[in-house]
Order: sequence, then C-alpha cells, then structure tokens
Amino acid sequence: MVIKPIKTKKDYQAAMDRLEVIFDAKPGTQEGDELEVLGILIDKYEQEHFPIGYPDPIEAIKFRMEQMGYSQSDLAKVVGLKSRASEILSKKRKLTLEMIRQLHQALGIPTDVLIQSY
Repeated sequence: MVIKPIKTKKDYQAAMDRLEVIFDAKPGTQEGDELEVLGILIDKYEQEHFPIGYPDPIEAIKFRMEQMGYSQSDLAKVVGLKSRASEILSKKRKLTLEMIRQLHQALGIPTDVLIQSY
C-alpha cells in the first residue's frame, strides 16, 4: 500500500481498515514500518478532527479529591471555608483566580482545566 496523507473521512476509514490488517506486524519489517507511519498519520487526523476537550472543572476537582482521599473539609482548607467548598462542589460558586491557583497547587489540577466555565 502506498502511504498518503489522511485528508478526508474516506482516507481515514481506508487507513483504519489497513491498520486493522497490519496491526500485528513485527517492528523492523516493511509492514511494521507502514504500521508506525500509518499510526502517526491517523493520530494527527484524529487530533485535528476529533479533539478531546478538557473535563468539567468541578468534576475534575471531585475526581482528584477522590484520588487523594480528600473530604469536603480538606477542600475547605484549600479554598478557605467549608461553606465555600460546598458551594464550589455544587456549582453555586464560580472559581476565582485565587481559588484556581490554590486548587492547582494543592490538588495538582492543570489551570487550563480549572479556568473553564461550567
């Protein structure tokens, strides 16, 4: 098969079909090289046409709290007050720039995720 750029849905489907055929190709073989290049082209097309957005900021906070074993009281220590933590988690209070900084530092959530509107 001649490898060419993936520009259309039809090109993408043809590349996916070919990928399925050569998926188990051994590295260093002609098909292995084709698999590697095809994978790069498919990845580029998918990033441009099927971008994955950031998660909801509050859901990201809840998820990270769960991962770290944090309670609402622990979150209150980060943002200042227990009532404020409750309002944030229930989406009744918007995150301020200072809260975003505090949450980023304490929970390690990227600021790009936290600054989104919800």
